[in-house]
Amino acid sequence: MKGKKRNASRIGLAAGAKSGIGFGVRRALLAAVAVLGAAGVKGAEIPEECRTGGFAIGCQAWSFNQYSAFTAIEKTVEAGGKVIEFYPGQKMDSDSPSASVDHNASDATVGKLKKKLAECRVLAVNYGVVDLPNDEAECRKVFAFAKKMGLYAITSEPDPAAMDIIERLAKEYDMRVALHDHPKQDDDPGYRYWDPKYVLSLVKNRDKRLGACADTGHWIRSGVKPLAALGILKGRIISCHLKDLNEYGPDAHDVPYGTGVADVAAVLDELRRQKFSGNVSIEYEHDWDRSVPEIAQCVGFVRGYGAAR
Repeated sequence: MKGKKRNASRIGLAAGAKSGIGFGVRRALLAAVAVLGAAGVKGAEIPEECRTGGFAIGCQAWSFNQYSAFTAIEKTVEAGGKVIEFYPGQKMDSDSPSASVDHNASDATVGKLKKKLAECRVLAVNYGVVDLPNDEAECRKVFAFAKKMGLYAITSEPDPAAMDIIERLAKEYDMRVALHDHPKQDDDPGYRYWDPKYVLSLVKNRDKRLGACADTGHWIRSGVKPLAALGILKGRIISCHLKDLNEYGPDAHDVPYGTGVADVAAVLDELRRQKFSGNVSIEYEHDWDRSVPEIAQCVGFVRGYGAAR
């Protein structure tokens, strides 16, 4: 395994510079974006045209939270990503100072966002981390927005009391909901989403559309081994915020895949073994204003991983 990891790392880092998309693939990807962005399409599978090295890898727009959503899309393309996960509240673009990516957005704003995605040949797959409170009307706004955008899933750390509502809406809208983990919080012992066993307890007896967004970096910050957590959540992993960190501990920071402690190649092996078909978001929370080259290395690692298999 260590040998495979080193090999994948070398190939991946070299491939990271080749972030361009061939003409034929661009055409197919544009068609996929247009189809999945159409009204009425919801919770659909992510097409093969949007995958790199066997994974639908792209960016969590939070990586570019100093910029607009339009710029986040452009930077995702620059890094070699084909999919994007939006978060609530990001400014749309410099020409629309009052508009943001949000489940309260107008139809005009949604249309403008989808047009930009189609122009850049990027597929929007997720939205979050967004609050899902124990309030059906508020939750319904999020699900309706996800349907309108043609998303694969919603990412949330919901009110546990809302799980019945969430399950019912997931069935109604045919939409996946991925429960996300942030790090363990010493000043808030009641926060439990960092623990994969707790996440499993919330979804294990519910509809299969409910599962986990596996944030490997936050697990590492919490002292949780990513491979162990993935094993606990086997069959319930909907999406992934794949991170590699420089060390275990709360102060660790992101590094390019294959250069930290996460053993990314083994994580990808496990996701493949579980027949994971969701999206992989690079949420790079380091070197904020110059992160694109390092994010491109992460995409390249996954590209190289696929080539090595």
